[in-house]
Amino acid sequence: MGAAVLWGAVAASSLVVGAWLGVWRRWPDKVTGAVLAFGAGALISAVSYDLVREGAQLDGGAGVAAGLAVGALAYFAADRALERSGSRHRTGPSAGTGAGPALALGAFLDGIPEQAVLGIGLAAGEGVSVALLAAIFVSNLPEAVGSSTQMRADGRATGTVMRLWVAIAVVCAVATVGGYLVADFASPRLQAAIDGFAAGALLVMLIDSMIPEAARKSGLVAGLFTTLGFAAAAFLSVSG
Repeated sequence: MGAAVLWGAVAASSLVVGAWLGVWRRWPDKVTGAVLAFGAGALISAVSYDLVREGAQLDGGAGVAAGLAVGALAYFAADRALERSGSRHRTGPSAGTGAGPALALGAFLDGIPEQAVLGIGLAAGEGVSVALLAAIFVSNLPEAVGSSTQMRADGRATGTVMRLWVAIAVVCAVATVGGYLVADFASPRLQAAIDGFAAGALLVMLIDSMIPEAARKSGLVAGLFTTLGFAAAAFLSVSG
């Protein structure tokens, strides 16, 4: 149990660090866009190597496919709810793209199942590799930086932004403990479905929000930084 609490907190802390970097100062759009592009590449790698591949090895694809569909629909429905509530898009002189809340939603819906899988692995005695933790940081940091930067640009108070990301980090850390506690009852198919859920939510978020925002802010270098992010995270996943 102690290991689950420790490693869950370590993994989730990258969200708070990224949020702090985003509100610490105003970053130029080119820099924010490049960071988002790098993070998008890292998340594409996470979907490919850490979620879909691992899930398919556990259940042969059926559980992953079901999880992908549910995760994609869950993110889509939650994002539309944000839009209807007015949190997704703003109007007026401080109008923004609404990418900040969308990225935070993606981090939330991805972080819970991802860290639950981390807890299940700890309960099974697999331990946590440095490469895995590094890969989580590589994907979480840009997501939190880009989201918090955009929310500050849209006029949200620094305290509000930080409280949101601390709350997300706490829930994700608790999910690690939850995964640890239910490990004995989690069948391979359920674990595969959890992987698929995270992958589905990430894919919709990437296409709807993160990649368009990265391209809008950084221009022609977006593709280059996306590839660099993918390469870095893929190396960490394969080496771990």
